[in-house]
Amino acid sequence: MSMEGAAWSSLWSSMRSDKSSSGIAKDTPRRTLGFAKPYAGKLAVFVVLSVCSAVLAVATPVLAGQVVNAIVAKTGAQVVINLALLIAAVAVLDAGLSLVIRWISANLGERVILDLRTAVFDHVQRMPIAFFTRTRTGALVSRLNSDVIGAQQAFSGTLSGIVSNVVALVLTLIVMLNTSWLVTVLAIVLLPIFLIPARRFGSRLASMRRESANLNADMSTQMTERFSAPGATLVKLFGRPRDESREFAARANRVRDIGVRTAVMQFVFFTALMLVSSLALALVYGLGGYLAIAGTLNAGDVVVLALLLTRLYAPLTALANARVDIMSALVSFDRVFEILDLKPLIQEKPEPTPLPAGPLGVEFDDVRFAYPSADKVSLASLEDVAVLDTRGGEQVLHGISFRADPGQTIALVGSSGAGKSTIAQLLSRLYDVDAGAVRVGGVDVRDLSFDGLRAGIGMVTQDGHLFHESIGSNLRLAKPDATDAQIWDVLQRARLEEFARALPDGLDTVVGERGYRLSGGERQRLTIARLLLVQPAVVILDEATAALDSTNEAAVQAALTEALEGRTAIVIAHRLSTIRSADVILVVEGGRIVERGTHDDLIAVGGRYAELHRTQFAQAVAAVTEARDN
Repeated sequence: MSMEGAAWSSLWSSMRSDKSSSGIAKDTPRRTLGFAKPYAGKLAVFVVLSVCSAVLAVATPVLAGQVVNAIVAKTGAQVVINLALLIAAVAVLDAGLSLVIRWISANLGERVILDLRTAVFDHVQRMPIAFFTRTRTGALVSRLNSDVIGAQQAFSGTLSGIVSNVVALVLTLIVMLNTSWLVTVLAIVLLPIFLIPARRFGSRLASMRRESANLNADMSTQMTERFSAPGATLVKLFGRPRDESREFAARANRVRDIGVRTAVMQFVFFTALMLVSSLALALVYGLGGYLAIAGTLNAGDVVVLALLLTRLYAPLTALANARVDIMSALVSFDRVFEILDLKPLIQEKPEPTPLPAGPLGVEFDDVRFAYPSADKVSLASLEDVAVLDTRGGEQVLHGISFRADPGQTIALVGSSGAGKSTIAQLLSRLYDVDAGAVRVGGVDVRDLSFDGLRAGIGMVTQDGHLFHESIGSNLRLAKPDATDAQIWDVLQRARLEEFARALPDGLDTVVGERGYRLSGGERQRLTIARLLLVQPAVVILDEATAALDSTNEAAVQAALTEALEGRTAIVIAHRLSTIRSADVILVVEGGRIVERGTHDDLIAVGGRYAELHRTQFAQAVAAVTEARDN
């Protein structure tokens, strides 16, 4: 690649970078080099070729000067032709080197992106649910996109610019000083006039770029939220499309205005740079020409100085701004390392215990639990707050103890916020207990491998979440190697086969974002089919029918009967009518089990369960009466 191209690319990159020279961890440079260590060989080749390219870039003006001297001296046509052929050969070689350097640069940059993105993605997947409940998804995705790309620039852009610019600057100065120290010194005197606008305009352009990025982010956030099915429904229900349009137009207008200002500023900036460069060039031609006429300088030397001058100012400016490039890259690496340094609270043991074969029982032994505070599971930058909330640690479960033998169904009922879902999350190890133990098949869940735990325990939640993929893809999330025959079998058992076969694309039908192209009952039965595909020994149902009408509830209950057959089940229910046949019903209030027994036993006791039952029965009677009257 040519020296001018590398220098101007580095300069423009530096102007676009967000400046930050503080707050970077001391070991970030060392860790950054650690990512480059696997590619040390490629880096060495890259540096050597960059040096060679810089040498060739300086050689061309020198050869051009010799051509002029040969013409003036009338040394013969053959000499001029040979020099011209040599210039052509240098150009071809430089073009070839540029191609190889570009390939190595792109290869290094993309490999770094791959390594960083994979490391961050894998690490984030190991984070506890508490991390995701606090984090802004957009901020997290930004680390995988903008920051990783910013870090890549350290290898594909900044490194190339610094290496080639340093070599070009040294060689250019040597040749220019050797040609005419007087002209060189006077030309360099104009350097401050060149650097001042570069600094000032670069800073202003970077500031406008940050403002534009923030405005675009606001527009993107509004579009993302409003274009989702729930967001669009909310806007329509409250009749705010015009207000939303005005808000969006206001943001778009600001983006337009700053775009115009940026375009004008860029033009003024480059015009100023070209003006100063032209003034320096005029000085070279004027002073150099005068010295040539006076006989103290060759005409070819004037050409050499003029050509080299264009290759002097650009590297000087780029190197003057190189610190911004380096700091920007380090900031990007630092933000990536910030994610990687956040240790997951839930970790797998190095040598986990195998999950016992056959039917499995569940045991909670004096379990106590408090949700972790924000400073243990999150980052302030991901929550868009100045300081993380350190509050937390208030116990929500107080000595929970119960046992479900293999094949038994245990129902959990109680007020909202009593701790029922927390119990389910501890069993599936979305969180770890603070004291006591949760056992599956007699083994503490903390001793099991993640794969073993997922194979032994299946869960159906209230929302029945699905990805924006096909029916087959959503089901194969549970079992990637499942055949179509197996998928049709679980769909039939989940009472969805007839529905799926009637779809135009069958198993390839895309269900939409969060499964919104399906009804609530269809989504829930699809999640049940997914659970049936795994065939876990323990099933957790967390309010699986709470949001369904009577018709869909009946269909889902039929599918659940199939899913629970022969399995140990922990059922969290809002509608008490759905758990009358449970082997044991646990009434949870305030993080404690206040009652336990069968439906008949608890009704006979006349305690909290009987109170909940009477309340729901009265509500049901009132609803039926109202419907009949209407």
